[in-house]
Amino acid sequence: MTLSFQLPRRSFLAATALGAAATQLAAVTPAFAQPARALQRLEPLKSINAGTLNIGYYEAGPANGAPVILLHGWPYDIHMFVDVAPALAAAGLRVIVPHLRGYGTTRFLSADTPRNGQQSVVAVDIIALMDALNIRSATVAGCDWGARTACIMAALWPERVEALVSVSGYLIGSQAAGKVPLPPQAELQWWYQYYFATERGRAGYEKNRHDFAKLIWQLASPKWNFDAATFDRSATALENPDHVAISIHNYRWRLGLADGEAKYQPLEDRLAKAPVIGVPTITLEGDANGAPHPEPSTYAKKFSGRYEHRLVSGGIGHNLPQEAPEAFARAVLDLARG
Repeated sequence: MTLSFQLPRRSFLAATALGAAATQLAAVTPAFAQPARALQRLEPLKSINAGTLNIGYYEAGPANGAPVILLHGWPYDIHMFVDVAPALAAAGLRVIVPHLRGYGTTRFLSADTPRNGQQSVVAVDIIALMDALNIRSATVAGCDWGARTACIMAALWPERVEALVSVSGYLIGSQAAGKVPLPPQAELQWWYQYYFATERGRAGYEKNRHDFAKLIWQLASPKWNFDAATFDRSATALENPDHVAISIHNYRWRLGLADGEAKYQPLEDRLAKAPVIGVPTITLEGDANGAPHPEPSTYAKKFSGRYEHRLVSGGIGHNLPQEAPEAFARAVLDLARG
């Protein structure tokens, strides 16, 4: 089922309540107006050793609340959920927002660990985080790399995922799929993937990651008039010493130009079969998404459980959780209510 939401982009200050009371989502100021006030930050951050990483994360809400894990994408950070996280916490959910490997305060525990960005390893990181936090299962929601990671978790470890919210739907891929040529217009959208395949691209991203990320934000969300302070709040996370290595490896791995780690190959073999996801799922898409993304009709059958697709209108681009936090939070709450 596809629902269309007419929601303007806005700064999201919401009071929500689970149970019999209706959710109240109060929007106060359009984001394009950019109010002159100190930007909210997700802080203080916590950290915990999990798998090969010490993961930096933000946590809010009651410790005994139903857990929700929010996963950001590239080149964004945890502030993708700066308005979503407080609303979900106010609704009684335990909200965890980690910096992915290569972002923010997340660090590798060993200098010898490969700076690997293949798709399965990011999901392994989040399963390790859940283990470290003694979270048996959670609702998992994400955008971009975060949506792909959430889909992988739901496909490979469905017992750990209560429900799934995924921007742009089913994003599981494979190296074989990455070798299939696309129509010219689609290939054009992946220009940075080919740039990153070169050493010039690696050096260029290392030197210009701030301006590069801003360009991606602008192209992916052409109608989102974010200001410098909003961008800089997230760009700080890209100064992580492993960010460039992880980003470059991710895109080279997709094209088969870089190897993954052998110990994760069994997971990649399973993902290459495009497994069906059976957990309750809501997929979201903005009506002005300028980033490469599949049409909803192409992935609807990849979800075999309770499933709904929602189109979010109003000039909403790729960074849907930050541009339309009401719609994203409502999807999570609808699933959390069961």
